[in-house]
Amino acid sequence: MAEKGIWDYHQDAGYRLGIELIGYKVEATDGSIGKIDKHSEDMDTAHLVVDTGHWIFGRHVLLPAGTISRIDTAEEKVYVNRTKEQIKNAPEYDDAKYVGESGYMEELGRYYNQPHM
Repeated sequence: MAEKGIWDYHQDAGYRLGIELIGYKVEATDGSIGKIDKHSEDMDTAHLVVDTGHWIFGRHVLLPAGTISRIDTAEEKVYVNRTKEQIKNAPEYDDAKYVGESGYMEELGRYYNQPHM
């Protein structure tokens, strides 16, 4: 089971319901990782799908909303509390796996809940 709150936007991150995040740049703790391709506001499964572009060969990764530390609407950037390496090693986003598959969400929750992060 994922830690409580990993799938919810933190209250102090600057997220407001209905904000359009698609196209925002995503910044890890140690640099830029790509742009938001999709995002979800669904309760208990809120997340971003980030297109990493050429950085890691065009992969898409899913970042739970709880990894967001700050949203800057003026700069159109989302800051996450993970390193580039942690994001690179995350399970790849797979639309076919994600749609209706609780096992995929559990796998992601386990990855992001690792105590050494």
